[in-house]
Amino acid sequence: MAKKPKLPNKRSGSILVVDDDGEMGLVLDMVLQGSEFELDYVNSLLSADEYLQKQQPLALILDNKLPDGYGVDFILYLKKKYPSIKIIMISGFGSARDVAMANGADAFLEKPFSLNEFNEVIDRLLH
Repeated sequence: MAKKPKLPNKRSGSILVVDDDGEMGLVLDMVLQGSEFELDYVNSLLSADEYLQKQQPLALILDNKLPDGYGVDFILYLKKKYPSIKIIMISGFGSARDVAMANGADAFLEKPFSLNEFNEVIDRLLH
């Protein structure tokens, strides 16, 4: 008998993680293992833009401080060019929450966030 996915299979697709910390991608990949979501990973805003020109993920998990800019500034561009993509901003600085949400982020998670917090956001935005 096949194992059922951890999350209900209401909507499947990919999630793009934009974070220059490779460990974050590994942790989120383990969290989403067995779910209906595939995780892709890039480490800069430029790489994210190049990825989005070819593929449309359901959601973007966006770090704020990246080598080529700030995620909070990238949100406005994303919402204008790709309005259907859900944006989950992650940052070690809770002070980025207000700017991220004002710029159009769908959710904000302050690092370190719990597995429950992450799953709640994914369930709310993608199911």
